[in-house]
Amino acid sequence: MSESIPITRKGFEAIKEELQRLLTRDRPEIQKAIAEAREHGDLRENAEYHAAKERQGFIEGRIQEINAKMPLFQVVDPGANNNNTNKVVFGARVTLENLETEEELVYQIVGQDEADIKNQRISLQSPIARALIGKFVGDVVQVIVPKGQVEVEIKEVSYL
Repeated sequence: MSESIPITRKGFEAIKEELQRLLTRDRPEIQKAIAEAREHGDLRENAEYHAAKERQGFIEGRIQEINAKMPLFQVVDPGANNNNTNKVVFGARVTLENLETEEELVYQIVGQDEADIKNQRISLQSPIARALIGKFVGDVVQVIVPKGQVEVEIKEVSYL
């Protein structure tokens, strides 16, 4: 894993905040919960202890994952290097129209670590993002979605 990992400034700041929270709040809280569960006696049948140890494993794993990726993150500011604001690039917020249903879709193309479909942030590696990168406002693009192939028109490109 020696290549850089693209990430938006907002995504990078969110991951830094998550790491800080894990280190300063979540880790001490779970250590305290484990200590309290130990006081209840027999650990073999102590559900609180086992749940706390499982949570501790998750927290420690996430801390290790973030620490391993942190030096590889490359913060990309899409507006800084893009003179053509009509072109879809990493970090862009893209408004699309499904040409069959006339439904409007809005996505921001982000790094894998900050993708969140509920908040319309899709990974650069997703089929939709790969189909859109390098295209321009007005282009009609074929994208592969779970239901099959969809034809969309790029209506707007903006940078947050």
